[in-house]
Amino acid sequence: MLKKYTAALLCAVFVFSFLIGCGPKNDISSGVGAKDFPATVEKVTISNEPTGVAVLSPNLADVVLALGYEIKLKAKSTGCTQSDLAALPDVTADDADKIKGCGANLVLSDTALTQAQQSAMDKAGITVLVISPAADRADFPRLYSAVGAALKGAVTGYEKGKKIAAGIFETIDDITRAIPSSNTPVTAVYLYDTDGNAATGDTVAGSLVKAAGLQNVAAGATKGKYAVRDLQLANPDYIFCAKGVKAKILASETLKQLSAVKKNKIYEMDPNKMKLQGEEMVEAVSFMAGTAYPQLLQGTASSAAPSSPSSAASSPASSSPSSSSASSAVSSNSLNLNQTLKPGMQSDDILKMQNRLLELGYMFVKPSGLFAEGTEQSVKDFQLLNGLPATGIADPVTLQKMFSSDAKKRTG
Repeated sequence: MLKKYTAALLCAVFVFSFLIGCGPKNDISSGVGAKDFPATVEKVTISNEPTGVAVLSPNLADVVLALGYEIKLKAKSTGCTQSDLAALPDVTADDADKIKGCGANLVLSDTALTQAQQSAMDKAGITVLVISPAADRADFPRLYSAVGAALKGAVTGYEKGKKIAAGIFETIDDITRAIPSSNTPVTAVYLYDTDGNAATGDTVAGSLVKAAGLQNVAAGATKGKYAVRDLQLANPDYIFCAKGVKAKILASETLKQLSAVKKNKIYEMDPNKMKLQGEEMVEAVSFMAGTAYPQLLQGTASSAAPSSPSSAASSPASSSPSSSSASSAVSSNSLNLNQTLKPGMQSDDILKMQNRLLELGYMFVKPSGLFAEGTEQSVKDFQLLNGLPATGIADPVTLQKMFSSDAKKRTG
């Protein structure tokens, strides 16, 4: 009898220890959850789907936009300069009451709050979730699934996060595969300034240089530091840099002998395209690849173009491509293929275009009829991989190609 009780007691202790060791229920650190909420993300348990979110990190704002969850956002920090968020009120980590007044009960940040800031958030009933940027490509599923789970649950949001993260890199890989092969490597570097800060090989930004089909001369350096003397020795073919840095390079006595400087192959980019970890990364790779390999952007589908600008303008009500290409066209749902759709526009025609891009595998945000940043990037990706100039503007040539039967789908 004693042995039986002892065995039962040991069993109970084992079960209790097992449950304790499992940690919080629905913790996505071990994978997709069993249900959406409660969801434990980065050791913080979110009991219910948040009614609203304040984002204090430009990087996390970019991830939210890539996920298509921007409707959840009620406030942002001043550093979140994405045009899609321009209408949101600005807040800081000191504004707990203002954040609550905006309708947000969850704060996303990539840096820890001070004790005073955290106490104020707790008092206001606001959950604070700190999610660090992805350290490398392999870490992106963690970043995206964490943001997704926090906003839409440990199943719905988690799975979408994994899907979107994978999709972004599938597009980047498609760009890489489109780059012509060569026995002579094209060397390049991305400089944040002229003081030795660059996209080194151990950073996400450094991997974007490589993805653009370029040999990153700073690949062997680490922690974003690349000595100017090493840059002189490497003498890259191209220099990409943050806005405002080109003038400093041209004025530098130290750098003026570089081949890229002499040949004026210095190209400024919005630094956010190299820093933020949303769809901006795809645009960064597209820009660098298109600059170094202009043949990618020269357009091989000239036969799909209207015979002249005036011919397109003379029949604006036309709802199909020219008769010569009609046999190879797919249904455009009465979309006028001889118009031009641009960022900032909103209409049913844009929704039809977005649905076609979704069908072809280019859209990573939910079609809404609004031509915002996500749609612009999807159009650029389609243009790049279909031999058209990657402008991000859906002109008649782009629309006719998009709705043709030989439109190239995004692979991977």
